[in-house]
Amino acid sequence: MKQIPDTMRAVELRSYEGGDDALAVAERPVPRPGAGRVLVRVAAAPVNPSDLAFLRGAYGIRKRLPVVPGFEGSGEVVAAGGGLRALYLLGRRVACAAPADGDGTWAEYLLAEAAQCIPLRRDTDIEQASMMIVNPFTAWALLGMAKELGAEAVVQTAAASALGRMIQRLAAARALPVVNVVRRPGQVALLEAEGARHVLDSSAADFDERLRELCRRLRASVAFDAVAGELTGRVLSAMPAGATALVYGALSMQPCALDPRSLIFERKSARGFWLVDWLRGAGTLKTFLAAREVERLLKDALRSEVRERLPLEEAVEGVRRYAREMTGGKIVFVPSLRGRRMD
Repeated sequence: MKQIPDTMRAVELRSYEGGDDALAVAERPVPRPGAGRVLVRVAAAPVNPSDLAFLRGAYGIRKRLPVVPGFEGSGEVVAAGGGLRALYLLGRRVACAAPADGDGTWAEYLLAEAAQCIPLRRDTDIEQASMMIVNPFTAWALLGMAKELGAEAVVQTAAASALGRMIQRLAAARALPVVNVVRRPGQVALLEAEGARHVLDSSAADFDERLRELCRRLRASVAFDAVAGELTGRVLSAMPAGATALVYGALSMQPCALDPRSLIFERKSARGFWLVDWLRGAGTLKTFLAAREVERLLKDALRSEVRERLPLEEAVEGVRRYAREMTGGKIVFVPSLRGRRMD
C-alpha cells in the first residue's frame, strides 16, 4: 500500500451563514483511525441536496466548524484501527458514509466508522458506489414503506431529480404505478423519454384536476414528498381517504401546508422520513441484505447520472453550479484529478 501522507486537501465549511468565504479548499492533517474506525482514501464523493441543506445549517445534523462536508463517498481502506470489522476492511474498496460527529467525504481521506462502510464487489463501479447510500437506499426504503402501507400506486414530487428517477425505475421493475410530479414541461419530456407513464407538471392550469383523477383511478395511497410547502397539501388533498404523505425533503424551504379537513375527516396523514433513522432502525441483517440488492442495481434501476467530475480545487464553484441546477445529473468530486476537469 502507498504511504499515507501527513496532510491532505479538503473542502472546508467555515460558516453556516453563506457568503464568499463560507466554503474553501484547505490543507488539513490526515486523521488516524482509532478503534472501530478506518481511513479511506477517497476515490469519488458526490454533491446531494442534503449536502446543500447541511451547508446552510438546515439539516438534521449540525457539526462544529470548521468541518469537511460530504455525506457519502467511495474509496479504498488504507488504514484500520482496532476491531474485527475494521481489520477485515483493510485494503478493500468500500462505499462509505461520513460519521455524525466528524469530517465528511469531500477530501482526499475520510475517517469513517467501520460499521458505516460497505465492502464492494470487484465488478462494482467505484464512482457509482460513491452515490450508493443517500439516494439508492432512500429509494429502496421508501418503496419498502409503501409496500408495508399496502399501496397499489404512489405519487412522488421532485420526480425529475436523481432520486425521483431512481424511484420511478425501481417501481417500474416492481410493477408499481407512479404518478410523477415535476415543475416544468422540460422535465415532463425527460421522464416520458425514460418510459414514465404518468407525469404531471405542477405549474399547469389543470394540474390539481389531473392529479386527483390519476390518484382516484390508480388508487394511489402513498406519496413521497421532497418539496414540502403548499405542494404537500395539494398532493395529499388529491389522494383518496386514508392516504399517507412521507415527507423526506424540503426543496421549497417552506413549511408543509396541509388542509386540516383532510387530516380530520378523510383520515389522511403526513409524516417525516429520514434515512439516518431508517438505517438505525433497520438492524444489521436488513441493512446488509438491502446493501447487496442496492449494489446489484447500481448498473440499472439505481444508477446515478453524472454531469461533471471535478477536482477538489473546483469544488466551491461546483457546489454553486449544482445548487443552481440539480436536474441535469450529479457533480462528483474526484480528489485524484488534481486540478483538471473531466466532464
